[in-house]
Amino acid sequence: GPGAAMAHGHGQCCCCCGEGAPGTGGDRERGAAWGLYLRIDRQRLQCLNERREGSGALVFRAWEERGDRTQFVESDDDEELLFNIPFTGNVKLKGVIVMGEDDETHPAEMRLFRNIPHMSFDDTAREPEQTFSLNRDPLGKLEYPTKIARFSNVYHLSIHFPKNFGAETTKIFYIGLKGEWTEAHRHEVTICNYEASANPADHKLERITPQTHFIS
Repeated sequence: GPGAAMAHGHGQCCCCCGEGAPGTGGDRERGAAWGLYLRIDRQRLQCLNERREGSGALVFRAWEERGDRTQFVESDDDEELLFNIPFTGNVKLKGVIVMGEDDETHPAEMRLFRNIPHMSFDDTAREPEQTFSLNRDPLGKLEYPTKIARFSNVYHLSIHFPKNFGAETTKIFYIGLKGEWTEAHRHEVTICNYEASANPADHKLERITPQTHFIS
């Protein structure tokens, strides 16, 4: 019947085909793949060293709107920018797009950190999960794939842009985040699961310990 046809409809299975055919269908699917901006906790999103307060948040928007040149962030004191991006659940991050001007203000390097809330520039001295050399990408065409194993359970992503191609300040128009989102489990659930799985191990230890003494 019509119900069965709907269940197999397109709506449920278009998250994994980002490289669709050219034309509107492929574009629309590609746009859907870059939908993680919808899962950002906007209230707690931070951009450090932004010249205009709140402008860092503007670069996280729909893939189809990446060409909007009126929305951008520019750094203030020097060329560094640092984004603290909390998600409303757990994210498996698969790729990043960084779009700037075709000039010296474009960021030249990107460093990703996972699950370090409220990072400051002091914290960026530590080793990132992954570092990318960036090419100038004025059209938002270059995708930087992450090492998915390192970014499979991300509730907070920090992106550090330490330098650009030689300008005094850095300008970014769009940052695309591609991946999967799952709802975070409530804290109580996690604790119960942990206790349930820890108990059998405890009993096993008690059984084994006397024998160990006996052998030695």
